[in-house]
Amino acid sequence: MSDRVYKKVEVVGTSKKGINEAISNAIETAAESIRNIDWFEVVETTGHVVNGKVDHFQVTLKIGFRFEED
Repeated sequence: MSDRVYKKVEVVGTSKKGINEAISNAIETAAESIRNIDWFEVVETTGHVVNGKVDHFQVTLKIGFRFEED
């Protein structure tokens, strides 16, 4: 196994259903254009309130991926 290099990008996923769905939405969408995603970390969880009720959830993630080896 050789040494590897990684990069992190920050994305925000949203969902009306919940936090887990917001995380999944963010990762699945990022995976459409970023290869080799290996991990994520939740940076912040927020939401939007309408008429005193949670309307949707927002989760900010850092997604880590590794650069391809030659």
